[in-house]
Amino acid sequence: MTAKKVVLITGCSDGGLGSALAIAFHQTGQYRVIATARTLSKLKETRALGIEDLELDVLSQSSISACAQSLSALTSGRLDILVNNAGAGYNMPVLDIDLDEARKVFELNVFSLITVTRAFTPLLLKTPHAKVVNNISVAAYVCLPVQGTYNASKAAANSMTENLRLELKPFGVQVIALITGSVKSNFFKNVPQAGDETSAQLPDDSIYRVVPGGLKIMRESEAILMTDSVDASTWAKQVVGDLSKSKPPHQIWRGTSAGLLRYGCLLPVGTFDAKLMKLSTLGELENALAAGR
Repeated sequence: MTAKKVVLITGCSDGGLGSALAIAFHQTGQYRVIATARTLSKLKETRALGIEDLELDVLSQSSISACAQSLSALTSGRLDILVNNAGAGYNMPVLDIDLDEARKVFELNVFSLITVTRAFTPLLLKTPHAKVVNNISVAAYVCLPVQGTYNASKAAANSMTENLRLELKPFGVQVIALITGSVKSNFFKNVPQAGDETSAQLPDDSIYRVVPGGLKIMRESEAILMTDSVDASTWAKQVVGDLSKSKPPHQIWRGTSAGLLRYGCLLPVGTFDAKLMKLSTLGELENALAAGR
């Protein structure tokens, strides 16, 4: 009997995409899933199904090292698939970005991919046909206004993933970029919203304060961006199906509008400006500026 493939997923807190992926992998019956999170008490969904878990704070080197050691002991050194899923967002016009907040986003969305993958690579190298899957975002290709930090971090993560793909290929480890479109999850509940935290407020001297009450895209980002999003469980099952193929593609595009945006990247820059301005409700900004002239 062939042993189940071992999958370790970061950022599996309840209601998130990591949790959905862990459940989808588990339900196939083909994988031994290890769900991880910084706070184990937030793994109620996966624990209810009997999915194993380990504590992992992807921003702590000591936590990463401890998790790698625990996994090695738990699985006798086997790891078939590492899914770097943990991530965060930040809504703020580029000119008003709090650089400390931006650095935190980059630490999580970009640099943790390096530190986590580095720690688990010794296990991946021991396993034939091992894979590293980095959950990126369509934001790496389509820059929505007010999400400059998130867009840039995902573009950097995507570029890092492509480099890693080539650099690990000679060792037999496949690196895959998971380009995720709009999917229902608790992602925006973890993104500071205008009115919730100081870090999400426009600075007093911001040129965007010309809009009474502040920019709508900052106040209601989830309502605006997630109206047609696909259910997380549907998305996760599609992703797991893709990853379970004998030869998975180097990029997996899943989620609402992901396929359309994939081909839209071939069009000239600026093709979608009008749509992006409308989607981000920045027409209110143009109206306010016109009224003040």
